[in-house]
Amino acid sequence: MKIPIKLYNTLTRKKETFKPIKAGKVGLYSCGPTVYNYAHIGNLRTYIFNDILKRILLYNGYDVKHVMNITDVGHLTSDEDEGEDKVEMEAKKEHKTAIEIAKFYSRAFQSDIEQLNILPPSIWCKATEHIAEQITLIQQLEKKGYTYKTADGIYFDTSKFKNYGKFAKLKIKQLKAGARIKIGEKKSKTDFALWKFSFPEQKRQMEWQSPWGKGFPGWHLECSAMSMRYLGEHFDIHTGGIDHIPVHHENEIAQSEVATGKKFVNYWIHANFLVMSDEGKMSKSAGEFLRLQTLIEKNYSPLDYRYFCLTAHYRSELLFSWQNLDAAKAAFSNMKNKVLEVKQNLEVTGTRTEKIKKKKEEFKKIINDDLNMPAALAFFWNILKNEELKNNEKYALMLNFDHIFGLQLDKVKKEEIEIPEKIKQLAEKREQARKSKDFKLADELREKIKKQGFWIDDTEQGYEIKKI
Repeated sequence: MKIPIKLYNTLTRKKETFKPIKAGKVGLYSCGPTVYNYAHIGNLRTYIFNDILKRILLYNGYDVKHVMNITDVGHLTSDEDEGEDKVEMEAKKEHKTAIEIAKFYSRAFQSDIEQLNILPPSIWCKATEHIAEQITLIQQLEKKGYTYKTADGIYFDTSKFKNYGKFAKLKIKQLKAGARIKIGEKKSKTDFALWKFSFPEQKRQMEWQSPWGKGFPGWHLECSAMSMRYLGEHFDIHTGGIDHIPVHHENEIAQSEVATGKKFVNYWIHANFLVMSDEGKMSKSAGEFLRLQTLIEKNYSPLDYRYFCLTAHYRSELLFSWQNLDAAKAAFSNMKNKVLEVKQNLEVTGTRTEKIKKKKEEFKKIINDDLNMPAALAFFWNILKNEELKNNEKYALMLNFDHIFGLQLDKVKKEEIEIPEKIKQLAEKREQARKSKDFKLADELREKIKKQGFWIDDTEQGYEIKKI
């Protein structure tokens, strides 16, 4: 049975049935990192969302071409074309070259997504390796009369694009001067830089010759040029965080559609913020932020955090607190124990394929409804507790569903713990007390063992020592 995928499209502000441009194929572009610092766990929530979307498309049989950029030049400290280039600024601070900074933080980001079991994109593309495409795009805009020159760069004239502001629902006339960008020599408050000039006093490390003078590309230009380079002038899906809607993605649409005369993207899908319990959204500009490595140092696994992100819908804010992360870690640990229990008690025969097929269809209906991960997790737990299903049926479903969750449930194995000799001796002494029917002493020894972080589990085959 064909179950349609429904996605909330920011472009129309409603849930729509996904229809690809080419049958069976999907062109997917995700806004990638600006590599001047480590990714914080709020950033990583967005990339987990990207991964879930991609996994669902693959689960539905689509051939997905996934492109993600690495911004290694051109992203200024303000989205409004003001301030220093973030990569260049960090290079000065760390007394390294801009290339060294970009390479180091690119590797750190790629390590983070690997640990989170995020599928890598089909194509990584760096802004610095696509300067020619960006210059060509500016020339197309220039030829159509949508650019003008100021003392500091080449700008896009938003007043000439009749739909500017429609995507983000901006009320252009009500924007006050300086509220969004400083006017300076710009014709309109919302005009944005396509190419920024570099001057001798700036001492930039990354700059290129262009028809307009030496300089570097604007941040918004990069994504348009690279997405169209690999996915074509009109493609299926573009993703990012909700903070990209009012400036970055609004500008991408304007410059791309003017240059090509075509609709740029069919479906725009955005993830909401990870918010701190008392500080609002997580942000690098605010100073301190939590990295994945911070969680690892506090004894959480990357997959504990992935499970935590699955507990909220991608369009809802996710409240981060250590208490909430503890709850997710405990739930995920319980899930792994249940999976292990099922795996160790599989039936040899009797798998009912029709029953499995029906459960898969129910699961697909849930995930295809705008990536509903909380409902999908609840369904998974119901499968684990379903007494009508055999263990081999449960296990087959678990492995199938984990193609979406990405929790590596196929790798779950019994935890091997090192038991101190003292605990072993107490356990053996307790066993002798039980055999002698001295149950009072046996209970006392069990409590003594428990206080030291271990538990005795009595089975028909004998006793087993477990770590609490």
